[in-house]
Amino acid sequence: MTNTRYVHGYSTREWERLTDQANALSELLHQDTTCPAGSVVLECGCGTGAQTVFLASRNPEARIVSVDVSAASLEQARRRIQAAGQRNVEFHQASIFELPFDDAHFDHAFLCFVLEHLAEPATALKAVQRVLRREGSITVIEGDHGSWFCYPQTAEASRAVQCLVEVQAKLGGDSLIGRRLYPLLLETGFREVRVSPRTVYVDSSRPGLVESVFKNTFIAMVEGVRDQALSLGLIDERTWYKGIADLHRATKRDGTFCYTFFKAVATR
Repeated sequence: MTNTRYVHGYSTREWERLTDQANALSELLHQDTTCPAGSVVLECGCGTGAQTVFLASRNPEARIVSVDVSAASLEQARRRIQAAGQRNVEFHQASIFELPFDDAHFDHAFLCFVLEHLAEPATALKAVQRVLRREGSITVIEGDHGSWFCYPQTAEASRAVQCLVEVQAKLGGDSLIGRRLYPLLLETGFREVRVSPRTVYVDSSRPGLVESVFKNTFIAMVEGVRDQALSLGLIDERTWYKGIADLHRATKRDGTFCYTFFKAVATR
């Protein structure tokens, strides 16, 4: 099956961005991610383990099986889990489209920031559905880059962010997928689908979030597609650099930022 290239790349800076993002958003996204003791949980697309740490720590009596296509990312994930002292996680190199597990093997599946990178998210969900037991559950968390706003907000800043959306689309992904979770899960045969928006709001009264969410997560994601955006002719250099500067301007004392994630829970 077709797999989209990871739009953010595999640099050390991206590893740091994923860590900042996971740490800053752990309560917002994971405070209600719990599985009964003894559950066998499949995490698809674990990457460097930034979300795995929280999944494992919140479910210490569950067995977590985390898979990713990248051997390098899995090695970083192993090191992260070992450093955290968690012993309830095992790792496998595998594609979400070709999961090496028997039918109905897992009690729960967990996907966080995975579907946005896939050209065929519905096919991926069907592959996950196969390895879930009947009445098993799935949790899917995605962002939606169309949900953001900041103050002050300029046309150039908006254009720079739109470049991220367009670059990801050209790579086969969908950075607006958060709004599609409900129909995607229904389309693939899941039942009792429930989607909740998780909005993070940032201003200078929350300086930690200004750094971790706005600067180190959102702006860093946008900055990361500079070369692709310019080479594809999606934006000119002057507009790009002014847009990035304007985003940073919104991190100042009188600035604000808001972004919505979507968390879906459904039954097999």
